[in-house]
Amino acid sequence: MPKPAVSFQSVSKIYPTAQGGFKALHEVSLDIREGEFLGLLGPNGAGKTSLIAILAGLATATSGTVKVQGYDVRKDYAQTRQRLGIVPQELVYDPFFTVREMLRFQSGYFGIKGNDAWIDELLHELGLADKAEANMRQLSGGMKRRVLVAQALVHRPPIIVLDEPTAGVDVELRQTLWHFIDRLNREGHTVLLTTHYLEEAEALCHRIAMLKRGRIVALEDTTTLLSSASHSVLQFKTDDALPDTLASQARVTGRVVQIPAREAGDVERLLAALREAGVKVQDMEIRRADLEDVFVAIMGDDAAPQATSAPASR
Repeated sequence: MPKPAVSFQSVSKIYPTAQGGFKALHEVSLDIREGEFLGLLGPNGAGKTSLIAILAGLATATSGTVKVQGYDVRKDYAQTRQRLGIVPQELVYDPFFTVREMLRFQSGYFGIKGNDAWIDELLHELGLADKAEANMRQLSGGMKRRVLVAQALVHRPPIIVLDEPTAGVDVELRQTLWHFIDRLNREGHTVLLTTHYLEEAEALCHRIAMLKRGRIVALEDTTTLLSSASHSVLQFKTDDALPDTLASQARVTGRVVQIPAREAGDVERLLAALREAGVKVQDMEIRRADLEDVFVAIMGDDAAPQATSAPASR
């Protein structure tokens, strides 16, 4: 059996507190296959960032082991770091250099010389070609995010780790980034993605792992996970308040209401209840359950403020 690209084995992480310690990760075991695109999902505080920090060597596991293509992240730090390209959530950059200078310096950190052809390709693919000589301080937040992606990829790492890479960025960057990352994945790069945009995870990821309170509660192929949702969803818009009997079943986002419906008879009963309560319905549709529905069902109360869809214009 081929060794995994990344292997987490019984990884736990305890942060010291005044009360004795907070356990962020509980015996997490997860293998990421070579060449796969894996989504790591979970609400805030589930342990995703802790897991990635341990993988990157920025934090130390309290117990357990993490290996990258067979190398231990603690014992073989240089070998593991060479194989990883990590795009962090935070916008961390040196304000004194141009975009091209930053990428050349990053190449030098990994001992790579004569990397200009690949740097030019990164600049082109990420829509940064016209910003190559611009100082980092002059760039917008979205452009800085693109530079962080280029910086993570400049040494051609076989494993790409994307930690909320499209949080707060525009639709154009989402499309540009995912087109390029999908190409790299098809060329053989392994990708680990954390995101709250569940539409992205559903469209891109081969497998989904879900973390809840530091434990893996689901790990399945995306198709298998979606097929586990046996119900459909009645979705509509309304300006009216729902009756208590329906409000307890519904997920409401602004004017949009979504209620599970397992069969045609459920839809009829729901519509009858809405008419009886005087709720005026607009833009009604019945759709198949998606990854957000599965996520909410698995996470329960933890999921309510976290499950997020990408903008409708995407």
